[in-house]
Amino acid sequence: MDKFTLNWQSTVATHRDLLFSKKITAGHCAQHNSITYAPGEASALLQTNQPPVSFPRHQFNGKQRHLSIDPKVGRFYPQGYAWEALDCARNDFRPFRLIGATADTLTVDTNHPLAAYALSLSAPYEEAQWPDIAALLCANGPGMQAPYPGVSPDFYGAYPFKRADERDDTLFYHTPRLVNHLDKTARAQLMALYGRLLQPGMKILDLMSSHVSHLPDELNELHVTGLGMNQAELAANPRLQQRVVHDLNLSPQLPFADASFDAVICSVSIEYLTQPLAVMQALARVVKTGGKVIMAFSTRWFPNKAISLWMEMHPFERQGLVLDYFLKTAQFSDLHTESVRGLPRPADDPHIRETVLSDPIFAVWGTKSYHASADRYSAFN
Repeated sequence: MDKFTLNWQSTVATHRDLLFSKKITAGHCAQHNSITYAPGEASALLQTNQPPVSFPRHQFNGKQRHLSIDPKVGRFYPQGYAWEALDCARNDFRPFRLIGATADTLTVDTNHPLAAYALSLSAPYEEAQWPDIAALLCANGPGMQAPYPGVSPDFYGAYPFKRADERDDTLFYHTPRLVNHLDKTARAQLMALYGRLLQPGMKILDLMSSHVSHLPDELNELHVTGLGMNQAELAANPRLQQRVVHDLNLSPQLPFADASFDAVICSVSIEYLTQPLAVMQALARVVKTGGKVIMAFSTRWFPNKAISLWMEMHPFERQGLVLDYFLKTAQFSDLHTESVRGLPRPADDPHIRETVLSDPIFAVWGTKSYHASADRYSAFN
């Protein structure tokens, strides 16, 4: 299993996407090698250099299985949703981004979402096969997490966000669920991420916590406060020194003093927040200046309790949504996204028959700014 890395910079964040694969078999292996493409240079490899396309709104087919999708500006959709206008197959899953809309027409960009960026690729190969490596690394979503220049994505047409199950969350979370929501390999990747970004001795808020915090053992002398929905789950978590039961969808404000924490982590739970912008403002208040807020998620969740918007999105577009939470909060700098895909699922994992691949990890993090403005976007509070 070879490790391929894609690094790139958008106007708002630094991005790193890791892919593990055996698909590149020819060429000579090396300990490490890399190549950099200037902005637009990789577009030839990605076979995209197309002007925007406008077509009648009725040629967008939003009726897809159990979903009824109303196209929103800034969002991604499979080209097959507009197969007639784009002259492609109905099952064409290459993405386009909607960049403009009127009552009668839609304007879309069909180029690869990475086509305009400078890209740095690394792999354990020598010079041969870099086009194949670039195509492999850039396939299936990377680039969707960055906003389109000059276009504000329409994520918040219905806010607070809606869910299939709008019943009181305390009813759903009344029964303890002492289960892991990631396979063992994915949990190790998440722990490694926290190990890189956090320091021993920190005061940490584990937001939307459960029976495990995914903190590596080498991060010692931590003081971890867990805020979650079930007392029994929190009691079973050995990393917690303080346990708080609190429903963020009922009350997004946090029951902590200003600058109480050195860092905040949130593991595989961000998709359940119906008022994430208000929660992000609260996190900016309770984390110290210079402290990190880290949001990590995967592709498994409780479908009835995840926000409906989450279900419509490609995983990398979800990463873009979470990145937008940071941007809308306007109190964080040095923003990063990272993804890890393609590792093998453990042979003894109960989901091995569904997929041989480990649960992917997607993360977004930022640092509380020194010159933050707490008054911006107050309409979302």
